[in-house]
Amino acid sequence: MPKLKTHKGLKKVLNVRKSGTVTIGRPGSRHNTGDKSMNANRKNRKGSVLSKADTNRLKNIIK
Repeated sequence: MPKLKTHKGLKKVLNVRKSGTVTIGRPGSRHNTGDKSMNANRKNRKGSVLSKADTNRLKNIIK
């Protein structure tokens, strides 16, 4: 079987840590942030960790 190519769109969105966990930005942080509460904007800055199920589903694509 040929090698699988990395999905370039996912590569720009996800960040794989050394431990193998995958970080991703939170949704809702791109636009209209002036209408959202400061707490929501602050939480969006942190980002979040991709779930174990999603990591297993995407592990062949995000090398």
